[in-house]
Amino acid sequence: MAILKDTVVSIHYTLRDEKGDIMDSSQGSNPLQFLFGRGVVIKGLENALADKTVGDSFNVKIPPEDAYGLEVMENIQTVPLSQFQEKEALVVGTRLQLNDGTVAEVTKIDNDMVSLDFNHPLAGKTLDFDVTVEAVRDATSAELDQGQVQAQESSCGCSDPDCN
Repeated sequence: MAILKDTVVSIHYTLRDEKGDIMDSSQGSNPLQFLFGRGVVIKGLENALADKTVGDSFNVKIPPEDAYGLEVMENIQTVPLSQFQEKEALVVGTRLQLNDGTVAEVTKIDNDMVSLDFNHPLAGKTLDFDVTVEAVRDATSAELDQGQVQAQESSCGCSDPDCN
């Protein structure tokens, strides 16, 4: 079965940065499972998966425009240190979640000012994926209605897809 819109896809992947260092991998754990064609994974990976079948393995390099976008300088803001309650806990590299759910990384602390980067951590980066298609199936009507993969019951009654 080919990967088409509204199929449930399971893949194993290894993600490397531009230097070849592993940033993330599903190896040694459950494969990533998602509803294809719904924008669940980045555009470049979804495009590379289209029409693949179980057992296909491939490498794809995804430019920033098809991944997490380019770095936008307007997404870097400088704010007064006085706006933070726990000033002593702030260090460069700290990721903060603001009250509205937005995440920012502290990139600079200079005197009484803090620079925050609201870009995605992978913005501006070319991503290098090694991918293997593990499974493809038709989505259930509930999955289509909810727009996400549901746990599948196995023959033993548990929700582990590897258990039969």
